[in-house]
Amino acid sequence: MAAPSTPSPIPIVRDVPALRRAVAGLRASGRRVGFVPTMGALHDGHLSLIDAAGADDHAVVASIFVNPTQFAAGEDLADYPRREAADVSAAAGRGAELIFAPTTEAIYPDGFGTTIHVDGPTAVLEGAARPTHFDGVATVVAKLLIAVGPDRAVFGQKDAQQVAVVRRMMRDLHLDDIALVVAPTVRDDDGLALSSRNAYLSPAERQSALAISRGLRAAEARAQAGETAAAVLESETRSVIDEEPGCELEYVSLVDADEFTPVEEAAGSCILCVAARVGSTRLIDNILI
Repeated sequence: MAAPSTPSPIPIVRDVPALRRAVAGLRASGRRVGFVPTMGALHDGHLSLIDAAGADDHAVVASIFVNPTQFAAGEDLADYPRREAADVSAAAGRGAELIFAPTTEAIYPDGFGTTIHVDGPTAVLEGAARPTHFDGVATVVAKLLIAVGPDRAVFGQKDAQQVAVVRRMMRDLHLDDIALVVAPTVRDDDGLALSSRNAYLSPAERQSALAISRGLRAAEARAQAGETAAAVLESETRSVIDEEPGCELEYVSLVDADEFTPVEEAAGSCILCVAARVGSTRLIDNILI
């Protein structure tokens, strides 16, 4: 006889009609709604987003959906970690009150034919390295925001280019009545930015990956000392990462925080972005300059 399944600590809904009914129930007592979209494999970075979404007694809805349209052929869609029960428990423990965990068919029903393409911040860096990635991101985020209808949506600074794309998409589609909150990157004690893909790293690879945050901190120290030239700040990061044989740099670039266009001098709000491969794992990170 099969063991009984463990009941979920909070409601889980699987389709949009059920989601809308559940969100209406949360609003029935006059509460506002915060929303955190995730692909699961939750870590402390995701949980910090739930904290931010729930501020001021917002009821928190979190989605768990590994979105196939943002993965290109040969990327890690099949291997991406999936652990729904643990994720639901972690989200509930941090204060989430509703989980939206749809099937792929619920998000992309038979005959689905709409893709959202955002010009501007998709043209460089991750957009150049993964040409179809941000179309998938923009499409699924728009669908989730429309389905949930939150008062605020929370994203992490670690995915800074994604934030820029979502900000532009929300403005262009008149979704700017939803407050976009960007929460700081959460790092382990050794400096590595938290990422679901860190689980792919062997112990030796993890040590190599620390060169990424060391390189960013080196550039940050130069900036704090008064250096503004992008070439110098980028070179500072590159030299640190290049010294680590297990970490292969793909790009380092200082960009405008909103447009994600490369800049020659740090002025206003800029972000120093890095992508690197450690073994078979591709990692991204950034710091505000």
